[in-house]
Amino acid sequence: MVFRFGSAAGFADLFRAKYGPTLKAFEALGENGKALCEDMVALADEYNTATDGTLKVPSRYVEVIAVAA
Repeated sequence: MVFRFGSAAGFADLFRAKYGPTLKAFEALGENGKALCEDMVALADEYNTATDGTLKVPSRYVEVIAVAA
């Protein structure tokens, strides 16, 4: 899977607003969430492979399929 966003800040904004664990972390931090947002942007920038000013972060995932007997 490849995460694609217009920018690293756009990536952080989406996760801050929509992704449960990150949303809850920001809720718990309240006004102190600025540092977490800055860290998320820096991390996304670190792994960004795009060369056109956008964000492209390749990632891996595991898909598990359980079948009942």
